[in-house]
Amino acid sequence: MAPLQFGVLMIPYQTIDAIGPLDILSSASKKLIAPFEEADLPGMKGMAAKAIDIEFHHINETLEPVTLTANVRLVPSTTCDTCPALDYLLVGGPDPFAYKLSPRFSEFIQKHVEAGKVLFTTCTGALAVAASGVLDGRNATVNHAFLDMAKQVAPDVKWQKKQWVVDGNIWTAGGACAGMDMFASWVMANYGMDIARL
Repeated sequence: MAPLQFGVLMIPYQTIDAIGPLDILSSASKKLIAPFEEADLPGMKGMAAKAIDIEFHHINETLEPVTLTANVRLVPSTTCDTCPALDYLLVGGPDPFAYKLSPRFSEFIQKHVEAGKVLFTTCTGALAVAASGVLDGRNATVNHAFLDMAKQVAPDVKWQKKQWVVDGNIWTAGGACAGMDMFASWVMANYGMDIARL
């Protein structure tokens, strides 16, 4: 079976919004777990076979570095035009007062969702994604401090005050920590408790 292709849209998000979920997925990956099993660490026997076979892609419109919060600078690994077909896409939360989703990113998100692939958002990422129209008519959540704003700027979305919301192939989380809980729940549901607790 081919590895899962997991992409992160390189908007200027709050660092933990994506890095937290990515670390949860990486900690549950074959790449990380296989060496532990080979080293015969306690409790690791048979774990690599259960782990996630996953490849990560950091996607921007160009390959120019993107500055996140805390002055973290990341270099994209691919562009919207060169990115391989994704199974999953994550959009972290930017400053909703300063960030506007570009037409190219909007199109990228729309095509991903229309193809039936899974979209995750954390924190204010849902506000950015809402501008693409893919949340219209869907249940979703956002950082609760921005719920009123979300209802004003994206009134066609069914905003919920919940930790995270799943509506079909779209998963939205409230804040950064809720996003990590959402990803831990996803790992547990798809790969089991043994892998999730790693």
